[in-house]
Amino acid sequence: MKYGEITHFSHPQHKLRFEYSDHPFKCDGCKEAGIGSHFRCSFCDFDLHKHCGLLPSTTSTTTHPFYPKCAFQFLSKPPGDLPRFCNACEKDVTGFVYHCRKCGFDLHPCCMNLPHVLEAGELKLYLYKKVGGACHRCGRKGRSWSYRSSCKKYNLHVACVTEMLVESWHEIYYGGGGNNNYSMSKKWVNQIPSIRGAAVNRHRHKKKGRLRKCCELAGLAVQFVISAVLGDPTTIIAGIVGSFISR
Repeated sequence: MKYGEITHFSHPQHKLRFEYSDHPFKCDGCKEAGIGSHFRCSFCDFDLHKHCGLLPSTTSTTTHPFYPKCAFQFLSKPPGDLPRFCNACEKDVTGFVYHCRKCGFDLHPCCMNLPHVLEAGELKLYLYKKVGGACHRCGRKGRSWSYRSSCKKYNLHVACVTEMLVESWHEIYYGGGGNNNYSMSKKWVNQIPSIRGAAVNRHRHKKKGRLRKCCELAGLAVQFVISAVLGDPTTIIAGIVGSFISR
């Protein structure tokens, strides 16, 4: 779908143009990291995730499959004066948010819109509210929402993905390399940490077959998940799927 330009209440002085960025930005709506397709005012250096730019009206409510009894309402800022956190990624909520007044749950707009299935060829990752297996980033169970491979051997917390972003954020912008967009984009992809245990074959008795290949692909799929958390799940997929298939 082509969006062109939009007007947005958060930036009434200029229209926002729908653009594509190869390097990360900070959304001025939800205050979270972003990459790929988004709305931007180049005059003011103002950026919004696509999900933040196309938010529903403040009078309407929406639901989420993980919380079927909740009616989430969009708010331009979190309610109250106490610190709040997103129930999906466990990060602080400081900007745009979906809030359920009945349950008190909060979701970042990008977390609200996380794809429930990330799929490219034979690589499939499914979003779960909670999984029984340990996360291959932190080694712990439970915690936040997780993406799990179709073979159910690889898990990655959404919260851990956001922690990776925070860890890399300062290096991306202040670690040198100039302001060239291409060099920043290349550095961004190379800076994304790999999943712990990605090279380990968890199907020791099945050296060949679909299950083993599934785990090999899922073990390398951290970039895949990060692109979804950043608000544009198609951003990095094209580049990394080719390398997966060639292995």
